[in-house]
Formats: sequence, C-alpha cells, structure tokens
Amino acid sequence: MKRILSSLFLLGLSLGALADTADSQHQLQLLQSGIETELQELKQAKGELLAIGEYRISTKTQALFTQLAREMEQGAEEKLWLLPLIRQQLVLAKRSQDYLDSQIKQLGQNLGKEQGAQALLAIARRESQRDELLQREWQLLGWGKQLGMDTSSQVAELGQRLSDRGDRLDSLLKYTQDALQQATAEARAAGKDVSAEQTARLAELRQRLAENSASLNATVALIDELGMDSAELKKTLFSVSGDITQDVLNLDVASGLARQWFGNAESQLLENGPRLMFKLFIFVLILAIASLAGKLVKQAVRRTVSNSKLNFSRLLQDFFTSLSSKAVFTLGLLIALSQLGFELGPLLAGFGIAGVIIGFALQDTLSNFASGMMILIYRPYDVGDLITAAGVTGRVSHMSLVSTTVKTLDNQRLIIPNNKIWGDTINNITAERHRRIDMTFGISYSDNIEHAETILSDIVQHHPKVLDTPEPKVRLHLLGESSVDFVVRPWVKPDDYWEVYWDITKAVKMRFDAEGITIPFPQRDVHFYRNK
Repeated sequence: MKRILSSLFLLGLSLGALADTADSQHQLQLLQSGIETELQELKQAKGELLAIGEYRISTKTQALFTQLAREMEQGAEEKLWLLPLIRQQLVLAKRSQDYLDSQIKQLGQNLGKEQGAQALLAIARRESQRDELLQREWQLLGWGKQLGMDTSSQVAELGQRLSDRGDRLDSLLKYTQDALQQATAEARAAGKDVSAEQTARLAELRQRLAENSASLNATVALIDELGMDSAELKKTLFSVSGDITQDVLNLDVASGLARQWFGNAESQLLENGPRLMFKLFIFVLILAIASLAGKLVKQAVRRTVSNSKLNFSRLLQDFFTSLSSKAVFTLGLLIALSQLGFELGPLLAGFGIAGVIIGFALQDTLSNFASGMMILIYRPYDVGDLITAAGVTGRVSHMSLVSTTVKTLDNQRLIIPNNKIWGDTINNITAERHRRIDMTFGISYSDNIEHAETILSDIVQHHPKVLDTPEPKVRLHLLGESSVDFVVRPWVKPDDYWEVYWDITKAVKMRFDAEGITIPFPQRDVHFYRNK
C-alpha cells in the first residue's frame, strides 16, 4: 500500500512539474510571439507610434529575459525545451540589430545639414540601445552553451562585431572630445558675450560624449568577457574621461598610456624644444635686465629724493626709493611673461579681483596704510623727532607706511600702528628749533626781592646752553600763602631742555643758600591749650 501511495505521490509531482513547465512554455511563447508581432508593426510605424512600439518591444523583451533567467537558475539539465526559444531570441536579436542599423543609416543622412548636431546625438542614443542588445545576445549565447548548443561560430562573429564597433566608437569619442574642447575654447573666449547657441552646443556635446563613453565602456566590458584585447580602447576611455577604474588599471593599459605620454612629450620636445628654450632664455634675460634696471633706478631716485632742496621726509624718501625699483621690476616681469605667451589682460584682471578680495580681508592693515600715507603727505614728524603720540613719548627710530617705531626715553622700543597715531593728538617736541623752560622759584617774604631777581637773572644768563634770542625772562609772578614766587623762562634747543632744567634748579638752590635767601616750605604751627 505504501509503495502505491509513494508512486502516486511521485506521479503527482511529475504531473505538477509538467504542468508548470507547460505554463512557463506558454508564457514564454506568448511573449516571443508578441515581440515578433511588434517588430512587424514597427516597420510601418512613424513618429510617436514608432517610439511607442519600441517601448512595447523593450518591455516585453525585459519580461521574457527575466523569466528565462529564472528558468535557467533552476538547472539547465531539465530545460532543453528552452533551446528553440533561445535560438528564436538570437534571430530576433539579429533582426533588432538590422533595425538599429537602418535607423542609424537614416540619421546619418542628416549629417552635414542644419540638424546634423541633433543627428549625431540621436545616433549616440541609438548606440546606447545597441549596448543593451549586445549584452542580451551575449547572455543568450551563454545560456545556449549551457544547454549544449554549439555557439563557437556565433561567439566569433559577435567578437568581430564588437571589435569593429569598438574601433568606430573610439574614433567617434575622440572626434566628440575635440569638438567639445573647441566649443569650450570659443565659449571661454566669448566670455560674458557667449551666445545661447554656444551654450546649447556645449550641453549637447557633453551629453553626446557621455553617451559615447557609456557605449564604449559597455563594448569594452563585453570584449573583456570574450577574452579579447581592449587595452587601446581603455586608453581612449581613460584619456577622455580621466576616470581610473579597476578595469583600466592593468599593466597593458598603464604601459600603453605611459608610451603614449612619453611619445607625445618627446614629439613636443623635438618640435617645440628649441623655440621653448629660446623663450625661456628671453624670459630670464628680461628679468635680469629688469632687476639691474631696478637697482640703477633705485640709486638714482635715492640720490634725487635725498637732495636737501626737496626737503622730503625720511618716510617719503624710502617710499619713492622702494616704489621705483619695484615698479621697474614689475614692468619687466609683465614683459617677460608676455614672451612666454601669457595674456596680460586676463592676468591683470585677475590681480584686480585678488586685490579686492585681499582688501576686504586686510581692512585694518589698509587703515594703517592709509594713515601712513597721510603721515607721508603732511609730515607731522620724521625719523629722529621726539614726539608724544598715542599716549607714548619717545624718539622716532623707524617709519613705514604701516607702523612707526618709537624708542622711549627709558630706552624701550614700541611699534605703534599708524592709525593709532593719526587718529590721536601728535605732539612733535623737536619740530621747532627753540623750546622754553618754565620754572618757578619761591623766596621768603622777609628776603630782598631785587637781590633774588638779580641772582636768578645771573644764573640764567651765564648758563652756556641758554639762548640769547629769544631773551630769557625772570619776573615776580605770585604772592603766595607762604612765599614770593618768581617765574624763570629761559629758551634752549629742544635737545638741551632737561640738562638746562636740572642745571638751573641746582644752581638756584646753591646760590640762594650762599646768599642767605630762604626757600620757604609749608609749615604748620600747632598750639596746645591746657584747661585750668
């Protein structure tokens, strides 16, 4: 009984498998016949109907291949019934190839006409459709080989077609790349005046280049699967796209590219080497002459601006001297660059744009520079002057258009930004040739006023560094709470100020003591009262 049940169960499975197989065959046959019908109707279709027909064929073919792939995954031993279908699909693939050839031939008739550019783009799109057909044909041949079909002749024929197609796409890709480079150069030369046609042309060439590159890449992949040499085609892909992929990075491609680059470099060196060397020689010679001329001009300008009759400040002298040499060298550099083929117009425009950007980035520094220019023009002080500015008193030791270096009286070196100085009160102590010393001396109310005045006048008049003109003054100034005050105002050179100040102060104290004149000081009497 168990054997009978087991046999019935196996029979049921077999019948179920046969039913599934029959159902799959039926579905595949329906798709196959549908594709053949669409291909027949496609011959008469035009315009939008043509596009709709192609879309229906593509959809049904994709569904058929999906089901074929599912059937092949279940094992080729029991799928011999797929062989006739695969052969029919190979025939349909050939008919589809012929159809694409006819369409491309029609598009080729428009080349050289007004719509030639659009025709080239349409051809590139048709070639993208051929990529899909070739990949499916290779897949069909693989399935046929699994089912025991002899595919050697068909594989050889496919390899030949792929080789021819790769050569054709290689030329087309290089042509499109050259056209794109030329269109880009024309658009760059037009600048802001680039036309809408030029912009559209660039977009079209970029799209066509992408389509051609994708087709060549697909062809290279199939050639590699067939075991054929694709090194030259990969070199073209690499040189056009610039993308380094795992497929491209092999020894043959790398060595081929290296040979190509070295060959180009060698040919360029042989053809343009002497002319390039001569240009480099002229470039270096012009720079050397400009450097020598800059030094000579710097010396001449230094002698001119240092002339005492011109009375230029030290900062202005340094400014003109430095500017003259740099201007001469910059002019020589521009001339030298023009000899190497550089366009000076765009270069100067680039410098202008860079100057604006740098100006925004260095606002504080430019503020110091502007203040330095004002100091250069109005000359409130010069190197060697004793000044009080920005809360600092000292002698100017160095000046530039950005900062001023001041050495204080206690020998500290301070670097002050020019905008701090120009925005504050500037006291140039040594700007004038004469400086007055203001001193006050008090005597007691019991001392002789005329005698004290005589002593003060004698001390001032006999000091060797007190100037006769303007005349020094000694006058009774105030009757204070505890003293009679005299003002003593001698005139001296600015550099002698403190020496005379200290000498006279010392001399007055010594003479007053010797002559018995009292210098009063504050006193306070304190009285104590005792309560009885």
